[in-house]
Amino acid sequence: MSRKPRLCLIEDDEIMGESLCDRFELEGFAFDWFQRGEAAREALQRGGYAVVVSDIRLPDMGGDTLFLALREAGVSLPPWLFITGYGAIDRAVALLKAGATDYMTKPFDLDELVDKLAKLLVEPEATVGLHRLGVSRAMRHLEGLLPRLARQAHTVLVSGESGVGKEVVARELHRIACGGKMEGRAEERASPFIAVNCGAISEGLLEAELFGHEKGAFTGAVRARPGVFEQADGGTLFLDEVGDMPLAMQVKLLRAIQERRITRVGGEQSIPVNLRLICATHRDLREMVDEGSFREDLYYRIHVIHLKVPPLRERRDDIMWLAHCFLAEYHAQHPDEPKRVSQSVEQALLMHQWPGNIRELRHAIERACILSPDGDLLLETLFETPLPSELHADQSDEGLASYLQSCERAYIAKVLERNEGQIARTAADLGISRKNLWERMRRLGLSRDPDSA
Repeated sequence: MSRKPRLCLIEDDEIMGESLCDRFELEGFAFDWFQRGEAAREALQRGGYAVVVSDIRLPDMGGDTLFLALREAGVSLPPWLFITGYGAIDRAVALLKAGATDYMTKPFDLDELVDKLAKLLVEPEATVGLHRLGVSRAMRHLEGLLPRLARQAHTVLVSGESGVGKEVVARELHRIACGGKMEGRAEERASPFIAVNCGAISEGLLEAELFGHEKGAFTGAVRARPGVFEQADGGTLFLDEVGDMPLAMQVKLLRAIQERRITRVGGEQSIPVNLRLICATHRDLREMVDEGSFREDLYYRIHVIHLKVPPLRERRDDIMWLAHCFLAEYHAQHPDEPKRVSQSVEQALLMHQWPGNIRELRHAIERACILSPDGDLLLETLFETPLPSELHADQSDEGLASYLQSCERAYIAKVLERNEGQIARTAADLGISRKNLWERMRRLGLSRDPDSA
């Protein structure tokens, strides 16, 4: 018999704690309630919890301090949800970037909290957090669009550089469209997700791959075979690198999209298909239309809804969140080899431009985990190319603080410039209040016009 998932509640306020416990009992949640951080620390080190709900303010130590200390000690942590007051929102957002799952501000909707916990308790191993795509403002905005698209959009275009996670976005859209849960074989058969890279298939075989073929349609066709359009019937078809498709095939793809029917190679019967089509490309399709290498009618047919996934270097808030996600994946596969990120490694990750985007980051973390024998990831194992000399040097706390301050100043100046010095828009992009932005600008010596600073 499988053990019922257990929740860890860390809350020192007796009224709130008792209220939460009463509701948890009504919902049938198994849980332990701790009113002090030290007691919760000992319990979490023993393991066995599927979810943690913790107030940021505790009498003996902050909930944030507890979370970061356990993570630094290499303890494998379950999804962690923080409860915070309005004044601590900036801190809560910083914790999301460090690997926490989510936060709720007081006063919060108890039903909303229960819904979030129910999802995590049912499938704790299936999600690193309630934020599946990232914690940056851009990715949270994109993630917020998906439920509506899952209900209404049948054709979606996803663009972005190679390695930014276009297929991850497509799979998340498919998962939401299927009710938010796609982990069993029966569900996968009922609502399949079929992915094909149009640029990896030769022109001669692409039509048969997309639409299938009948027996004897060409040399080697010893039996009939359905194409990916038929395989994806009732689910989602993901056509990656659609910009690499030859012009002759673009005509046939357009017809299939318009009619929602296909004809196998060598066949005569028209076959109806009911699916969601998600196309992806790293190329500028509008520019290709102007050049004549991509059909304008097909462009407008697949450009109904366009999701742009920004490169990782433009959403640096996601770098450490993703790094901790990949560390958690490694630890799940190798539970006896806990790995930690030192300050120097974190600095190197944040400095890197990530031309290979998320794919490159995943490989860097995996390489460092394999080549680092002890708990701390070794700086020299992150990248194949040599690191800047300043990263190899031992840095004092003062030097690191100065470096981080310069990074913060440069980043805020860049966002100010992008928003033409408008404080409200800049604060919104940074995810902080206008007052907080003014205080940071004053501390960093930034004027409203970043060029004049």
